Amino acid sequence: MSEAMPVRAGSALDPDATRARVLDVAARLFYERSLAAVGMREVATESNASQLTIYRYFGSKEGLAAAVVRERSDRTHAWLAEGLAEVPAGRARVLALFDMLNRWFTEGDYRGCPVLNYAADSRGGTTDLAATRRHLERYRQLLEQLLTETGVPTPQTLARQLLLLIEGATVVSQVDGPGPAGVDARAAAETLLDAAPTRASGTPAPQEK
Repeated sequence: MSEAMPVRAGSALDPDATRARVLDVAARLFYERSLAAVGMREVATESNASQLTIYRYFGSKEGLAAAVVRERSDRTHAWLAEGLAEVPAGRARVLALFDMLNRWFTEGDYRGCPVLNYAADSRGGTTDLAATRRHLERYRQLLEQLLTETGVPTPQTLARQLLLLIEGATVVSQVDGPGPAGVDARAAAETLLDAAPTRASGTPAPQEK
């Protein structure tokens, strides 16, 4: 999943197209260089929109950043849903989630999770982090759903543990570059799945690789 967002075509007179173009440009610049390093003037220039227009749509730079993160979160979870739909429900689908993320970690333009980057960039500021919290909550809900499909009777705790593996691998891969973090996270997920009781038997799930 490339984090670089292509600029969308559209008439400069179309408000929806202009708003989408600003979001695309801001997402790319924020992801490449951080929220703090990019000014609104640069976003306006590269998106061929006036600063007044951007402020009218988003209210502030923080409003623009929050809108970027909401869209990025939507796109991330849509990508995961599409990819996981191709895998049979059950343990294999849980591990497929880790496989998808590991492929993302090894992409050449990978610079971490843009949603978590946003949280780090806005630390100590006035930005509302609701979008970031919602992103993590969507991950937990997804994991709970996948674990329920495997027969885990109370998936909440295991979902939180798997989310820690995912976010840990996300950050380590950002710092260390392509390496074993994603593979290690998948292996740890397998260990947790092996130890989890299932609704059908009350015993740990059989190993599946």
